[in-house]
Amino acid sequence: MKIFLAQQNYHIGNFESNTQKIITAIEEAKKQGGDIIVFSELSVCGYPPRDFLEFDDFIRKCYASIDVIKEHADTIAVIVGAPDRNLVKEGKDLFNAAYFLYNREVAGIAHKTLLPTYDIFDEYRYFEPAYEWNIIDFKGKKIALTICEDIWNLGHNPLYRICPMDKLMLQHPDMMINISASPFDYTHDEDRKATIKANVTKYRLPMFYCNGVGSQTEVVFDGASLIYDKDANLCGQLPMFEEAVKGFVLNDDGTIDAPVIEPANLLPGKELTPVGLEENLNIDQVHDAIVLGIRDYFSKMGFTKAIIGSSGGIDSAVTIALACAALGKANIRAVLMPSQYSSSHSVDDARQLSLNLGNPYDTIPIKNIYEAFLAELKPIFKDLPFSIAEENIQSRSRGNLLMAIANKFGYILLNTSNKSELATGYGTLYGDMAGGIGVLGDCYKLQVYALAKYINRNTVIIPLNTLSKPPSAELRLGQKDSDSLPDYEVLDKLLYQYIERRLGPKEIKAQGFDAALVDRVLKMVNINEYKRNQFCPIIRISPKAFGVGRRVPIVGKYLS
Repeated sequence: MKIFLAQQNYHIGNFESNTQKIITAIEEAKKQGGDIIVFSELSVCGYPPRDFLEFDDFIRKCYASIDVIKEHADTIAVIVGAPDRNLVKEGKDLFNAAYFLYNREVAGIAHKTLLPTYDIFDEYRYFEPAYEWNIIDFKGKKIALTICEDIWNLGHNPLYRICPMDKLMLQHPDMMINISASPFDYTHDEDRKATIKANVTKYRLPMFYCNGVGSQTEVVFDGASLIYDKDANLCGQLPMFEEAVKGFVLNDDGTIDAPVIEPANLLPGKELTPVGLEENLNIDQVHDAIVLGIRDYFSKMGFTKAIIGSSGGIDSAVTIALACAALGKANIRAVLMPSQYSSSHSVDDARQLSLNLGNPYDTIPIKNIYEAFLAELKPIFKDLPFSIAEENIQSRSRGNLLMAIANKFGYILLNTSNKSELATGYGTLYGDMAGGIGVLGDCYKLQVYALAKYINRNTVIIPLNTLSKPPSAELRLGQKDSDSLPDYEVLDKLLYQYIERRLGPKEIKAQGFDAALVDRVLKMVNINEYKRNQFCPIIRISPKAFGVGRRVPIVGKYLS
């Protein structure tokens, strides 16, 4: 039996485009003699559709798309994902479903059992869990068809009370097919392989796993669809961060006509301690994920050009380089906005970066604008000493200039704030925190440096002085980040324990961190939630990103 996996980049709610993509892949698989072609979770409407699922019109369009697609499921079986109405009065109105289409009919439907409601997921808000489990008979084979989370309930601490494959095994299936929308983070590629291998090892069945690809606002899906034979050998993997359609022959004995990529006796993965360690960060994957996140945000929103404030610092330099890779250098406009506090080397570094990349840039000094603000505010500020108020006027002046140019010429402002800054509130609302999407908001400062080194892996793009000089906002004479924040070598590791690992102050202090520093940093994180709540969407690359995946109260008292 020849089974095709089609990992595709869908556009949420763009039914015409999604349907045409699916049909094009079906026709290609037919030409190559395919028996089954498999698409990813909620492929018809795109994942995650969120509150679009509450609109009857949206659901009707899903069904209409299924009707169109099934006409092409004549000589080939097609598995696609879409919502399905729950005809039972009790419970939620919808199921998250996998449709099995054949002979131009809906030949079977599998409902998702395990509905993730954690981190970025909120499926139980919309869907009812499956309450029956049936294999699908096709050409003498029994298929156990599951959806994403349905295969993740293995291990020492199961999250759910039911394991759908245990139910399906009672009907003696011959293979497993799983359709997924499994998002990227820099640990998940290895986790995913381990989970699929655990299923194959437990059930002694081959697995065809089809994942979505592409970015949906802040969530990046990396594809990397997988094929395992019954002996848990990895026999196929589709590329990461790219669309792909590929067929594999499954033999009657559960073997697959493909060379073994990873033998079963080699356990995938390694224990990751990703903060600032290039070898553990999967830095190439992080780079490609962010580039895809920028590219899809722009293409799916109908934007083409980006504007970025270029300071000569590491964050803006990495953001500009990533944006050029995503959108093309001609579409990235850098704006240098030096003040009287800006060092000459910062201006030189910013200019050199754009010369290295070949992107257009402008220089707009803000000294006169800044002094005009101070002159108008003098009757109110009187002779009070220089403080953060004067510093932030500079940042907000720059934000105003960037947004003015963006409005005039149709640019989208890319934000350059990193995760260390966002965690501690080291940023100015309506100033350097402005932007349409946060490019580095899920990268700690040390990870930004790792990205810079990766960008420079073949030739110097980011000036070496940008990598070696002490980080500074340059909002007052001689200012350095270390005046306000602990050294990033310490800060980032501490933040990682609190944000990603969700450890409390007692556990973090037990690791050897200074007790007073722990209390200070955790307080900084919690009292600055009001800033992050007003921040733009952040491209997610970690297991716990600020934004939709981390929901904490703004006015909470905990550790503040």
